[in-house]
Amino acid sequence: MARLLYIEASPRKERSASIQIARTFIAEYERSRPNDVVETLDLWDTTLPEFDGPVIDSKYAILHGLKHTEEQKSAWRAVENVISQFTRADKYLFSLPMWNFGIPYKLKHYIDVIVQPGYTFSFSPEEGYKGLMTGKAVAAIYARGGAYGSGTGAESYDLQKAYLEHILGFIGFSDFQTILVEPTLSSPEQKDKAIKAATELAKNIAATF
Repeated sequence: MARLLYIEASPRKERSASIQIARTFIAEYERSRPNDVVETLDLWDTTLPEFDGPVIDSKYAILHGLKHTEEQKSAWRAVENVISQFTRADKYLFSLPMWNFGIPYKLKHYIDVIVQPGYTFSFSPEEGYKGLMTGKAVAAIYARGGAYGSGTGAESYDLQKAYLEHILGFIGFSDFQTILVEPTLSSPEQKDKAIKAATELAKNIAATF
């Protein structure tokens, strides 16, 4: 039995193209693997630890090889709880819209919580940075108002997919499955075509994920 963690980053819910495709993905995944566990993390319904006060002091204590005070231990526990939920999964599904060519700030906050030395990556003078999240599959559904995929001529504007794959690659992921939903802010015909193409791709990927 495997555990799939679905990380949802859109606040639009029923109006969200990325969530619509994610639901299709999950339905097919559950049909193909009925014994697996799917856990949903809605970032818009989750309280993440803020990096101020004792939390940021705890982070720098780790960076400088210092022991945590009791106050820092207590503050850092909230970070460890979020990381633990992330690291115990076997597979990952992200769904996210493009905001200002990048990712929603809720997802950036989540990434800033889970990307921590000693938990999801390590560093040594001999090896440099080393990702610890190896051997795990990840799929991502990217919804965009415009078209920024390969061959559009606007690829350089895409800091959404580029950033997510970069930071996940940094912590050890290498097996990426990509589902683009674009352009969603176009004619109804173009949007319907994009949704249908993404739906079929999501089903195909989920069936063997």
